[in-house]
Amino acid sequence: DFSDVYSPDVPASVKICGETVPLERVDMYEAFDRELTSIVYTHGTTLLILKRANRFFPELQRILRDNGVPDDMLYLACVESSLNPRAYSPAKAAGFWQFIPSTAREYGLEVNDEVDERYNIEKATAAACRYLKSSYRRFGNWPSVMAAYNGGNARITGELDRQGQDTSLDLYLTEETTRYPYRIMAMKTVLENPSRYGFHLRPDQLYQPRRFREVTVSGPVADWPRWAASHGISYAILRDLNPWIRAKKLTNRNGKTYKVRIPEPGSLNRSTAGTTTFNPDWTDRR
Repeated sequence: DFSDVYSPDVPASVKICGETVPLERVDMYEAFDRELTSIVYTHGTTLLILKRANRFFPELQRILRDNGVPDDMLYLACVESSLNPRAYSPAKAAGFWQFIPSTAREYGLEVNDEVDERYNIEKATAAACRYLKSSYRRFGNWPSVMAAYNGGNARITGELDRQGQDTSLDLYLTEETTRYPYRIMAMKTVLENPSRYGFHLRPDQLYQPRRFREVTVSGPVADWPRWAASHGISYAILRDLNPWIRAKKLTNRNGKTYKVRIPEPGSLNRSTAGTTTFNPDWTDRR
């Protein structure tokens, strides 16, 4: 009366950001197995990440590469937010990269009641790149950078010193921070070959990248719904494509320049949006 349930195979090693991480050691094998099993059997969330990745990975990858950050940091964003553009945590972290307000401002993002650039995919990803590169200069290996993204640079630095180790994978840390690099590695493992783990999608089931033009705004906007209507879209569509807009007006006393995305009409309907696939391995080839 029950469907068969299989334990996913754990590879002998995984490669992340150009570094090979062996999984022979018992604790490392079991840590990876825990995250792989969780991702494989959290079907709904993993399916949504795959669908969203087809929309967002092209832009995210471009920004990572422009800033000299490995492509595999795409999977950190998957773990942080499930690629939900409106992700917001109980700790008040927001956006794909889950910046808290203080860190966001430290890395040059505007955060207030009218504008929250943690939700601006371009600016937030560039800020995440600056943060990740700063961490890499400190630690010299990407698993430690991943752990520090979760647990904080100061904490990982201190524990490496107190425990006499060179990488976070050899540290005793809080459970959440210990799990974090393995979850990123497991996410990469599944998303690189989803059919191996039972995920089968057609190309038309993947969410398509949005095509848009940018309109420059350098002054106040008294009413975003009316502004949207004057550009041929609804306020809902404006907010969906520009989630950094957080209110129905923009005061903009300092005359800051913002780039507002306006979707091309053809990208708003499935019949005209086209069908592109970022990774051919994401679609069912049975």
